[in-house]
Amino acid sequence: MMVKCSPDYEADCNEKTPILEKEESGCLTGLLQKRYIFRLLGFLGFVNVYAMRVNLSVALVAMVYTPPKPDGFDREGTCANLLPYDPGHHGADNDTYPTMASNQFNWDSKEQSDILGAFFYGYVITQIPGGILAEKYGAKWFYCGGILVTSVFTLLTPWAAEWGFWPLFVARFIEGLGEGVTYPAVNVLIGKWSPEMERSRTSAVIFSGSAIGTVVSMALSGILSATYGWEWVFYLFGFVGVVWCVPWLLLVHESPETHPTISDREKAHIMEGRDAGIKPDIPYKAILSSGYVWILAVTHFGQGWGFYTLLTEMPTYLSNVLHFDLKQNGLISAVPYLVQAFFAVSASMIADKMRATGKWSITRIRKIFNSLAFFIPGVLVLLVGFAGCQPAVIVVLLTMSVGFNGLIHAGFNVTHVDMSRQFAGFLMAVTNFVSNFSGFLAPRYVGWMTERGQTLETWRYVFVTTASVFCIAGIIFDFFGTAEKQPWGTASPEPTSSSSNESSSETPVVIPMADDPPR
Repeated sequence: MMVKCSPDYEADCNEKTPILEKEESGCLTGLLQKRYIFRLLGFLGFVNVYAMRVNLSVALVAMVYTPPKPDGFDREGTCANLLPYDPGHHGADNDTYPTMASNQFNWDSKEQSDILGAFFYGYVITQIPGGILAEKYGAKWFYCGGILVTSVFTLLTPWAAEWGFWPLFVARFIEGLGEGVTYPAVNVLIGKWSPEMERSRTSAVIFSGSAIGTVVSMALSGILSATYGWEWVFYLFGFVGVVWCVPWLLLVHESPETHPTISDREKAHIMEGRDAGIKPDIPYKAILSSGYVWILAVTHFGQGWGFYTLLTEMPTYLSNVLHFDLKQNGLISAVPYLVQAFFAVSASMIADKMRATGKWSITRIRKIFNSLAFFIPGVLVLLVGFAGCQPAVIVVLLTMSVGFNGLIHAGFNVTHVDMSRQFAGFLMAVTNFVSNFSGFLAPRYVGWMTERGQTLETWRYVFVTTASVFCIAGIIFDFFGTAEKQPWGTASPEPTSSSSNESSSETPVVIPMADDPPR
């Protein structure tokens, strides 16, 4: 359905926007536009991806037995004087569990860290192969296949845990293998389905699914674990992931060119400025030897360290130091990611409008938002480490820290597509590969730091380290990063037959963005 321009699409409809002045046919704002369907299902896919990734963080609190503290234990190291707490119970009513018992596994802090990190051992392995294969054989199928594999093994998690530490470790490892292809695959699709002036918005909407998935997963994991038993956490999210695959396979197509029912007007709108018909090989050497790519990878690693430390370890901190019960834990752990989703979408809309004015370079826009996304969380996390036993203050600091971190979706997290639409999937695979070493290194570090006790002092070291990594990564991107289209980003080999008549205009050079001012 075609309608008149709406305020929500000023970036697309504004007559002053140079790149769109050429569109005589009006703007495209119907709710059934195919790119919107892709955004919606891509978003719901990421809700599933993160729901299954983080559910163990809260469920583990219910699964693991915490022995009573011996007489003479120094309780001043925690905040037990502020909140009532039963160490072996976590606020759950064992009598309500219909099947498996709560707090039944006697895993120490190191084993718990290994279980939380197992996912990322698998996740790292499939990043680069997933990016390559998605570019070559179809990102739609790899995105769906990755979520399906993760869903199946999420359903099997309760049985794996019953069998022991290693079966659970392997199940989480395989879940990581499945999800490893999702990020590079969806970046390929974003490159194909995003008009130039909607790129930040598309990325933010889809990737905000990670925040919403975290909110839903953590909130429901606490409630389900306390009410029905921790195993229902995995049954629910695994089932939802399997069901999601059906509309994705039926409604989403690989590209506008292959969609059977897309309108010619929408297809032209999406493909304007694209190197249509060109199917170049990935320039591996040029990409892997680019200093800008490795700056982006280091930035991504810093983001991963801070993000995964808070994502996987916040429930443990809230339980063992602040002594929140299981339901409180899940709800409080979820709230920051709801704020993050709001910040992410708002920032992306502002970034797109800044681009549309033509007054801001793309690199400047990305660095402004990236600085806010790294430095503010860094300062707030540092303050958490010195806040002592002030639960309300700590919750506010953690909430705003995670919330401001959502601005990365208008910062470095979009630069893969900025640098090269055609190879965005492989670029994301490379940087996400580097980033996700932090997925198992950060929990390992927390386990090592808290091995001598879950106290305010040991967690202070964790928060200081996290703040330092955030700030260092932000500085590196500000001084050395770029979001400009790269020379290899439009590399074109021999054109296909469908584009042979246009080959004379295709050269592997840096092409200035229409909305970027000259330098």
